[in-house]
Amino acid sequence: MSTSKLKRPIVSHSPSTGPGSPDVWGIYEPDTGSIQYVCADPATKKAALIDVVWNFDPKNYRFSTESMDQVLDLVRENGLTVEWVLDTHPHADHVMASAHLKKRTGAPAAIGEKVHDIARLWAGLYNMPGVFDPARDFDRLFAEGETFRIGELETRVMLSPGHTLGSITFVCGDAAFVHDTLMQPDAGTSRADFPGGNTGQLWDSIQAILALPPGTRIFVGHDYGTDTREEPMWEATVAEHLAGNKHVRAGTRREDWTRRRDARDATLPLPDRILAALQINLRGGRLPPAEHDGHVYLKLPVNRF
Repeated sequence: MSTSKLKRPIVSHSPSTGPGSPDVWGIYEPDTGSIQYVCADPATKKAALIDVVWNFDPKNYRFSTESMDQVLDLVRENGLTVEWVLDTHPHADHVMASAHLKKRTGAPAAIGEKVHDIARLWAGLYNMPGVFDPARDFDRLFAEGETFRIGELETRVMLSPGHTLGSITFVCGDAAFVHDTLMQPDAGTSRADFPGGNTGQLWDSIQAILALPPGTRIFVGHDYGTDTREEPMWEATVAEHLAGNKHVRAGTRREDWTRRRDARDATLPLPDRILAALQINLRGGRLPPAEHDGHVYLKLPVNRF
């Protein structure tokens, strides 16, 4: 299968559907299959940046900024003002750009409040007690059901654990940014086997998302194509998922999905960036302090996974 379209940083615009509905741009990051989002109020041109990538080469342990640069170029080209820098969870497959975006835009960085629990879990796995302090490294920690505004658009926070124990979904008008819960309908659902993940919780989170109004635009966190689809995609409605999601379409039984998900997850290796990414992402996208030689070092647990 040719993968040429899966190797390009594609941009797609999903326009507002009317009053109370945001403009959404998805920016595909090909190295990790991540989708970065710009969610903007058409009336005020105020915007939130969601799950933006700080590029990391796991072979050479070097960072670059082409993805966040592309996102910020899109912001400028469309006359937008960044009001929020948002992450749905501390990502395992890419390094978050939040700290850099905060410096470059002046906008506050936010994530879900259960990041405290994720930080404690991973501090134990890294044997780095007391190193991670989300209250220090994020400006806002959202609770379940909390609301805030992007321009004039009210945005609601849904706690949607399962992929991680503290993942959140942002619902802004008819747009829901559902991160690593659902994939595209022809790809199914995301994994739940990372530390703190839980298959049953992921099922419950997905059902809460699919209980949103049928026309809600669902924006997923990743796409890798399929055996028959070479072009990345990341938008489908609740109705389309209920009609055709290969894992959780309407009528799917919880026990059947759980069995299928657990069997699939048991075959999956860890993402190649996870052990580097988590200790950076749990600092809000910041590297550890430089050591006495002026260089930065990461810590990797051995024989823990």
